[in-house]
Amino acid sequence: MSEHNTNLSTFAQDVDQGFSAPVKYISSKYFYDDAGDVLFQKIMRLPEYYLTPSELEIFQQQSTDIIRDAHLQQGVQLIELGAGDGTKTKILLKELMKSGIDFTYYPIDISSHVLEDLERNMKTELGEGLKVIPVAGEYFEALSSEHFSTRQQKFILFLGSTIGNFSDDDGSKFIHKLSHVMTSQDLLMVGFDLKKNPQVIADAYNDAQGITRAFNMNLLLRINRELDANFDIGQFVHYPIYDPEFGAAKSYLVSKKQQSVYIGALEKRFHFNSGEVIFTEISRKYDQPEIERQAHAAGLKVKHTYQDQKQYFADVLMTK
Repeated sequence: MSEHNTNLSTFAQDVDQGFSAPVKYISSKYFYDDAGDVLFQKIMRLPEYYLTPSELEIFQQQSTDIIRDAHLQQGVQLIELGAGDGTKTKILLKELMKSGIDFTYYPIDISSHVLEDLERNMKTELGEGLKVIPVAGEYFEALSSEHFSTRQQKFILFLGSTIGNFSDDDGSKFIHKLSHVMTSQDLLMVGFDLKKNPQVIADAYNDAQGITRAFNMNLLLRINRELDANFDIGQFVHYPIYDPEFGAAKSYLVSKKQQSVYIGALEKRFHFNSGEVIFTEISRKYDQPEIERQAHAAGLKVKHTYQDQKQYFADVLMTK
């Protein structure tokens, strides 16, 4: 690797790698800069975007059942991977506080800024009696830190439909790695978006207001802003598709014409043919047998499955 490459940001290196691949791509983790965060908050309020309200309904109506079925011990460590704004988790925490179970909440996120906001908001809404210990870092580095004792029960939350952003192999590997940090007393809850009417899914990724389009286009604008590039987003089309057979929603940005884009931070020019794609995201949808297979492959078993009334979404409780 050249000295120039070693001095590049991780974002720049990843863009270079993605745009040099046979099929160009940008990792979906780069959706979430400041502008992307604002757009995603708007997406979650769209009438077409069923995922957030479906999972929220599960926690609003079934948190008591979740706590009962988990058989939580006193002193349980409630660990959330990628907590976001904690909207759904607050409902569970309120029920836990009512139940009298002693617990400490450990939100894990790569961003210390996100964690500071979350801790402040949690204590404002739930009171200073809530024990919160934010842990900044990559998930598995954080889970192996001194914060977590094998003597105490762990209840790990991986909510939303984030597992669907992995390929099948990578999703299985991720759950398998989580199982390695669990003992027989620990629990894992994973959110899965379920297979359903394909049109419902297609509409969620191509809303009438064009917010999801703007969310995807922001990837190119971010490269312009942070890496001194000259993308003309008017020359790209947002193209989402859903394959109901494999349960895969995919999003692409498609070049309208033959064009070249210069990225100053890389000191490189990238050529796009007319109709050439940039792959931006996969979002897998599951049925119950597929969820069972993923759990089994990781050495886990499904203890309980909680679904919203429309059966659009499932939060699945797993044990070793």
